[in-house]
Amino acid sequence: MNYQFNFNFLNGNLDALWDGLKVTLELSLMANMLGLTMGFVLCMMAMSSLALIRWPIKVFIEFFRCTPILLQIVWFYYCVPMMFNLFIDPIYMGFLALGLNLAAFNAEAYRAGVQAVPHEHHDAGIALGLNKAQQTLYVVLPQALRSALPVLMTNGIAILQQTALVAIVAISDLMYVGKNIATETYRPLETYSLIALIYFALSLPISQLVAWIERRQDAAAAR
Repeated sequence: MNYQFNFNFLNGNLDALWDGLKVTLELSLMANMLGLTMGFVLCMMAMSSLALIRWPIKVFIEFFRCTPILLQIVWFYYCVPMMFNLFIDPIYMGFLALGLNLAAFNAEAYRAGVQAVPHEHHDAGIALGLNKAQQTLYVVLPQALRSALPVLMTNGIAILQQTALVAIVAISDLMYVGKNIATETYRPLETYSLIALIYFALSLPISQLVAWIERRQDAAAAR
């Protein structure tokens, strides 16, 4: 291999990469906020005793879980403006697609956590005079969140990496900026390797934190 690595091209492109990184982090943060909050709401609605509420939510969850996220991004970018005559910043279309997709996966993670809450704890909430909403907020949610936390964090890492897909609809995230730099400088090997290292540096600490939390939970369960 006679290829000569040369990173001098970065001198004039660091600001563009930084701007792209900020968009990536913004998308990831907003999608995770929507996914964490909406995911729990979807979970509780999917577990409702009312079929009129339960089945539409289950269809919604399975739709987002069973279709490619790339297709969802493209659909929101092109179809929502056409259907509703609504034209907003493309970054919000990307956020909506990523956030709803994450909410669907998080709903399943929450469901497993909710089902792990012992019935005795529900009974204790009733004995304390808590209504249904208070039981959900003060009894179910804290325990479900604790059980589901490793999965929720893993889903958050996945959505951080999947933000790269918004580049296909020309949202100026890290991947889109990197693609333009690689094209303009004829340095794809250095550019894409650097971008991969950035995603790796962002994801690895969270991944290690997830592993630590899982070890703590396993140790607590073994006592």
